[in-house]
Amino acid sequence: MPLPDDPLAPKEDVFSEPWHAQVLASAHALVREGHITPTEWADALGAALRRAEAGGAPDTDTTYYLAALEALEHLVPVPAEDLKARKAAWAQAYRQTPHGEPVVLQTRDSFAKL
Repeated sequence: MPLPDDPLAPKEDVFSEPWHAQVLASAHALVREGHITPTEWADALGAALRRAEAGGAPDTDTTYYLAALEALEHLVPVPAEDLKARKAAWAQAYRQTPHGEPVVLQTRDSFAKL
């Protein structure tokens, strides 16, 4: 945690939800590991943000998160059917998880059976 007198420290939370930070951390990891270039990431994110703005989305952290997620989904070569199945698996896990408990996604083997 930054010191209270740090002039560069954020004055409030930077991310409103943990998954907002996770999508940017994922992009950073993909760039760092050489799977995508910084230019590819910047271009994809910029394009997603322009589409959001053109669609009337408000200038919020949620809009930025959704644009970053869209950019990642565009850049990561995952077949559309697999992405759809993975999203369905997360939705199912979420619906089946009791309130207050962590959501646990099924293993890869059981995911393949969905």
